[in-house]
Amino acid sequence: MNQSFHFTNFLKSLFTIAVVAGMATTTNAQLRVSEPLAQPGYYQMKLGDFEIIALSDGTVPQELNKLLQISSQKLTKALSFNYQTDPVEASVNAYLIKADHKLILVDAGTAELYGPSLGHLSESLKRAGYSPDQIDAVLITHIHTDHTGGLMEGKQMVFPNATIYVSKAEADFWLSPENYKQAAAGMKKYFVEATTKVGPYMNAGKVKTYTYGSELFPGITPIASPGHTPGHSFYAVESKGQKIVFWGDIMHSAAVQFPDPSITIIYDVDPKAAAASRKKAFSEAAKDGYWVAGDHLSFPGIGHVRNEKDGIGYRWIPINYSTYSKR
Repeated sequence: MNQSFHFTNFLKSLFTIAVVAGMATTTNAQLRVSEPLAQPGYYQMKLGDFEIIALSDGTVPQELNKLLQISSQKLTKALSFNYQTDPVEASVNAYLIKADHKLILVDAGTAELYGPSLGHLSESLKRAGYSPDQIDAVLITHIHTDHTGGLMEGKQMVFPNATIYVSKAEADFWLSPENYKQAAAGMKKYFVEATTKVGPYMNAGKVKTYTYGSELFPGITPIASPGHTPGHSFYAVESKGQKIVFWGDIMHSAAVQFPDPSITIIYDVDPKAAAASRKKAFSEAAKDGYWVAGDHLSFPGIGHVRNEKDGIGYRWIPINYSTYSKR
């Protein structure tokens, strides 16, 4: 698929992001009427010799009727089956991997960009017993600002001792001066935000780009999952025969997309490729039975996938809550 196609479709995607950002601001204003809940913001599990800690950046209401490519009738039916009504509160999650004396973060949350109900990643990290300056590496699934916004607070690096890892295809698109020049006036801000959040690390020599096919760290491997963005990546983590795959934005609504993985969201640059990546991800997770973690699945966003009897859909099985450490 050529770069011109990607760029044209990204402009369409960015326009919808602009619209939805406005919607999020309105809905967050409504949220402030309610008293916020003091949730703990982190959840731990063992994976072989590693430890995985889910970290909450917060939640935000999403008007799925404006976001998902699905009829209103089908959407209402899917949500009703799951005792949900539109708008649906979506989680924004990140994940900490404790592996071989390293602290490795998967995605970085939103910071100040999307209102007061989000931007709580650093707080959740501290509640879990860690500080941002202890992080050794941040693995970015893609450079949308609900995944990279938390890299910077104003002009200060939130993770000053971390190296940022991102796929070459993703970095080449978002950090390209030429793509910025070609973008419509109303879209340039999204390239500016990408540069503002990732650029300082790049300038400090703290960004490493990769192509696929080898480990970034022992037991941690990036996997190409294009469609949502050109260089969207999963991260597979394995230890002592156990495995978890961090999905990033392969999906946005469990109630809708597990039963029908062909349903796409307006943020996808290439909806056909995004649906194909999602179907493959669901199929492999159901077949092999490994753990998966999604940035927008209801916190902690960790669980398993099973095939449904219809041969088309899948069932999400969230992790069983535990306070018992199986060491």
